[in-house]
Amino acid sequence: MSKMTISPRLITLLATAALAAGALAACTSDNATGPSQQDVSEATGNAPTRTISQAPAEPEGDQVAAIDAKSIFTTNCGSCHTLKAAGTNGNIGPNLDTSLAASDGVDAITEMIVEPNKEIVKGYKAGIMPVDFGKTLSAEEIKALAELIDENAHGAA
Repeated sequence: MSKMTISPRLITLLATAALAAGALAACTSDNATGPSQQDVSEATGNAPTRTISQAPAEPEGDQVAAIDAKSIFTTNCGSCHTLKAAGTNGNIGPNLDTSLAASDGVDAITEMIVEPNKEIVKGYKAGIMPVDFGKTLSAEEIKALAELIDENAHGAA
């Protein structure tokens, strides 16, 4: 029987893969927040220099970053819908430049985004538009989208 030789390069590769797998397992474990300050202090013998007890408070007033509704639209809606103001020309769903009723304001458009199968535009079928935008987008993002569509879809140039 011949003896198998393992090169140092292969050993290094396997060790690196094992370390990466361990790091990945640590990232996906139930302890996703990482070690506590006490764990770090005990392991290093150093006392923490500051204590972090909570995430920073939400910014207030004009500190809130403006929501880029056009970007949200092009990323989430533009491949299916045409909206000239967003520079999109999707044709899977209704053309929003021409299909909304004049009475479809921000509230109605918000409902169309969150509950897309509640009312279906003639010529289209239920189940085409994703039904999870109410979960994947924040309330502020949905409101910004509805306002963008409302401002630009009613015969906008």
